[in-house]
Amino acid sequence: MPSSPSSAAVLRRALLALAVVGLALWTVLTTSPRLGLDLRGGTRIVLETQDAPGVRADAEATDRTLEVLRKRVDGLGVAEPSLARSGENRIIVELPGLRDPREAAEVIGRTAQLTIHAVTGAAGGPEKPPAADGTRVLPDPDAAPGSPRFLVLAAPALTGDGVKSADAVLDTTSGAGWTVDLAFRDDAADDWARLTGEAACAPPGDPSRRVAIVLDGRIVSAPAMQSGVACGSGIVGGATQITGGFSAQEARDLAALVEGGALPVPVTTIEQSTVGPTLGAEAIRASALAAVIGLACTGVFVIAVYRLLGLLATVALLLYGLISYAAVVALGATLTLPGLAGFVLAVGIAVDANVLVFERAREEYAALGRAAATRDPRRPLAAAFGKAWSAVADSNITTLLAAGLLFAFATGPVKGFGVTLAIGVLASMVTAMVITRLLADLALALPAVRRRPRLTGMAGLGRLRTRLSRKAPRLMAHRRRWFTVSTALLLLALAGLGARGVELGVEFTGGRDVQYTATRAVDADAARAAVAAAGFPDAVVQTTGDGDRDVTVRVGETGDAAQARITEALTETAGPVTVERDDLIGPSLGGELRTHALIALGLAVTAQLAYLSLRFRWTYAVAAVAAMAQDVLLVVGLFAWLGKPVDSVFLAALLTVVGYSVNDSVVVLDRLRELRRKGGRLPLAELADRAVAQTLPRTVNTGMGALFVLAALAVLGGDTLTDFSVALVAGVVLGMASTVFTALPLTVALETRSPAPPRPAKAKTADSTGAVV
Repeated sequence: MPSSPSSAAVLRRALLALAVVGLALWTVLTTSPRLGLDLRGGTRIVLETQDAPGVRADAEATDRTLEVLRKRVDGLGVAEPSLARSGENRIIVELPGLRDPREAAEVIGRTAQLTIHAVTGAAGGPEKPPAADGTRVLPDPDAAPGSPRFLVLAAPALTGDGVKSADAVLDTTSGAGWTVDLAFRDDAADDWARLTGEAACAPPGDPSRRVAIVLDGRIVSAPAMQSGVACGSGIVGGATQITGGFSAQEARDLAALVEGGALPVPVTTIEQSTVGPTLGAEAIRASALAAVIGLACTGVFVIAVYRLLGLLATVALLLYGLISYAAVVALGATLTLPGLAGFVLAVGIAVDANVLVFERAREEYAALGRAAATRDPRRPLAAAFGKAWSAVADSNITTLLAAGLLFAFATGPVKGFGVTLAIGVLASMVTAMVITRLLADLALALPAVRRRPRLTGMAGLGRLRTRLSRKAPRLMAHRRRWFTVSTALLLLALAGLGARGVELGVEFTGGRDVQYTATRAVDADAARAAVAAAGFPDAVVQTTGDGDRDVTVRVGETGDAAQARITEALTETAGPVTVERDDLIGPSLGGELRTHALIALGLAVTAQLAYLSLRFRWTYAVAAVAAMAQDVLLVVGLFAWLGKPVDSVFLAALLTVVGYSVNDSVVVLDRLRELRRKGGRLPLAELADRAVAQTLPRTVNTGMGALFVLAALAVLGGDTLTDFSVALVAGVVLGMASTVFTALPLTVALETRSPAPPRPAKAKTADSTGAVV
């Protein structure tokens, strides 16, 4: 049994906690959050693609252009943008909270043809000399007074297709200021080494010793090879640096252009305006009220169950919210209403690590004995933190693997979800394992607390645990029954997908984007209510322009009769309205985004399988992932039967279900592994039943913490968050059930068929008396 924590350990935790909380508080007070289109509005830019030599600006070319623009917008640091094709050759770009829309329009609309050339000579004079066949003559940006003003360039040796990545970097070592670091792909890296090797063979001062980097017909950098570059070998390693006295914003813009790639066809800006938030003030207030009520209920529940430890955990959870929010603000991530709801939910789920430790502390308190535990209640708590660390680490690492791969390989809102998920997991571990432990150590050291052991919340196993300890349920004896029930539910979900199909939202299918102009200022909330009453509750309604007289309504594919109902509803609310524009729009979450999201999700599942196979066995890993896949299919099937739309909000909910399901299964499987190590010859099925009995209080209490928040969001959060909450309520309930009735029975079945090889027995030795030990 570990001893009480030393004063040095408590001091270290106190200093770490103070540093983290202080930094978070300073960040929140000094940095303004970046709000999304739904909360704040932003800038709306309409681009039109143009025919180019040999390329027609048709719908296919416009779709390719849209994906390049999406990469550029991500590079600009504008998270959660909305991009959609309108008609055949228009693209609507909505950028949340952007302060300089003109600069954004200029950057995202540039062609961005990057080429790299060998310099064959220089030419002077005030006028540009003619170019010979295969060469270009461009102004030298580094020309000194009295020196040749133009560089003669050979045909391109490299193009932007060979660039693997581009990053804006502040170079403090050489004094170059802000630069753009380029990394080349394999073949391009060889071409770069050859090009610079040939340039290095020219004598110092010769123009041929330079290499020119050209963007859209303008030399942005033309460095000369330094003396350390070997003739013939060149610069190896596949990287270079673009210098040019850039400001921080110029370097970031250039990096975004280069990494995003060249546009397949040119584009021109035909419209630029500000747009209001997609959600009304009333919906935002209702969601905030739901968050407060849900978190208050979660806090009351945790305090009622775990008393003093529950109160300390509630304080730690409030600090968790502060730390998470500060991290999002510091990273410049965009806050949307679903994202904020996800954070609120994460606070509810973050109670999991605390509950895990507290339930283990109750076990250690009982094992130590009431008298010894009362003398120093910190001893069972220290033991609980040590033994719970394995389950906390394994469950969180699997989630971090998924978050990292979603960030690396996905785009758009899925990429943003990866950032949010990673922040939540890391903040949860810090608050549970550092802040909660620090507060508990300080509180349990008080004499008044030691004299009242029941006040701690550890002096008793709890009603559910006490009942289960008297008679553990024999769930594993009925494995076939649970497999049958799971199969029946999966068939029901698949039947829903086959019979009713999935109703994709406007973001996936596209629809109509209609702009109306009223004779007077329009109240956005009233317009939303009118459109919803006309039968379109999922429509996106925004005010545009500065006078609040223009309203855009984005709905799914509708006929003229449906549009007439919308027009009539707006007329009754805002007076006579005229249709200024009526365009068919493509999906804002296009095929490439869906492909990247599926690839990222597949890689995340594979990584989780690999990690769990290493930490446990492949049988445990397969069981956990199978339970997760079952939960996902059941939630999707439920939405198919209910006829609810699948959009980016649902996608975020589904990804949360993935993380929650694996997290829940890993905790129970970790307890099964522990029992198996010290279980002697007990059958695996009996050990699995014991694992369920010992972890069920944690599963129920964690689930209740999340359900309080979700129930409040479902009732008070408005139409926007109702579907989000329904999906997560189903996911949480199914996650708790699948752990017990799918993951554990499947583990037992797989282990029975493919048992682990027996561990080699320890070699026996003889002591000084000759006895074998």
